[in-house]
Amino acid sequence: MIDTSPVRVVDADAPPARMGRSAWGRIAICIVIALPAVVFRVTGSAPNPVVDLLVFGGAVVAASFLLAWAAEAAQKDISGALAIAILALIAVLPEYAVDLYYAFRSGYDPSYEQFAAANMTGSNRLLLGFGWPLVVVISLLVARRYVRAGTLPRSATTVLQLQQSSRLDIGFLALLAVVAFLIPLMGSIPLWFGFVLLAAFVAYLWRASQAPDDGGDEEMVGMAGNIASMPQRARRWTIVALFLVAAAVILSSAEPFADALVESGSALGIDSYFLVQWLAPLATEAPEFIVAALFALRGMGGAAIGTLIASKVNQWSLLVGSLPIAHVLGGGTTGGLPLDGRQVEEFVLTASQTVLGVAIIIALRFHRWSAIALVALFAVQFVVTDTSGRWVLSGVHVVAALVVLWINRKDIVPTLRAPFRRAGAAGAPAA
Repeated sequence: MIDTSPVRVVDADAPPARMGRSAWGRIAICIVIALPAVVFRVTGSAPNPVVDLLVFGGAVVAASFLLAWAAEAAQKDISGALAIAILALIAVLPEYAVDLYYAFRSGYDPSYEQFAAANMTGSNRLLLGFGWPLVVVISLLVARRYVRAGTLPRSATTVLQLQQSSRLDIGFLALLAVVAFLIPLMGSIPLWFGFVLLAAFVAYLWRASQAPDDGGDEEMVGMAGNIASMPQRARRWTIVALFLVAAAVILSSAEPFADALVESGSALGIDSYFLVQWLAPLATEAPEFIVAALFALRGMGGAAIGTLIASKVNQWSLLVGSLPIAHVLGGGTTGGLPLDGRQVEEFVLTASQTVLGVAIIIALRFHRWSAIALVALFAVQFVVTDTSGRWVLSGVHVVAALVVLWINRKDIVPTLRAPFRRAGAAGAPAA
């Protein structure tokens, strides 16, 4: 999650305070949930795939919450391009640790090739098909209070207005969505293509670090606000400790969690591919969804959806670009990560959904009916599971996107130009 705008803490003018028992209690709960996984790894215990899945999956979720809280709170002390890069890498560690393990193992175990792309496409579609609409619906419901108070127009209950600074993120996402269609056309993710995507991620970080904010401070909420309110020395030590503990838990749990997902499918009579594609992303994306929902509940819907848009950019650049590199490091050929027919189908569906998402937000407005449509189309894919049905659903995405893009055609050029415009211009209103 990348957020280049300034942040503030609730009651920022008040003197630093210590975290309350409830805040420390939440941290303690996460550590307790993660402890069994540590014991399993140290002792080499592996009772059975289902137990392993629950133990290591719980540890990944708990550590993901610790990372999310620490990464948010860290923005009080560090800023600039380097900090943005560090925070971006930290925030995506849970998801990437699992996905890159699949890609790495596929280098010497071809049966794992399908799972690398499965986890990526699942998390990508979950973020847009569920995460975006969730934040929009919460924001519009919260806006009703402000409309009744007379501080917002009635339209705020039907349309979420995005921040002008989101134009840059949407521009990068639009370009990446178009480029993503090259992957199914090539039938693989070549090594050279991975480096191109990584270069795009670096360019995105550089441009994001130069973009001006929208003139307002964002409020840290929940646990991040509690941590950020601590005295400086205690806060920094707490953040570092949370980072180290969470990273250690995630890195030690990623491999057994990933293997348990595959093995549990056979034990439970469930398609292993389905578990990898949807259960793993649910575990790793949950903290990010909750943080975004908290922002939306505080009336900061634009900031909330902005963080999820940035996460989509991360997935299509950093994550996809890293997969062929991990595959080669695991012993695969330099040709990159191969895709079978099912993977090609999944990438087309994921890319087409992304194009529709870009079309919906390209005018910096997110209508409630658009959110409902995204959820409905997301749900349809669980009913339409055959190949021909998936191709039809992809076509529906593209056709709907073209219609919406035609309606918002005046915003296409300013959005596509945003990644290339000089600093300070990307967030400017379209002419």
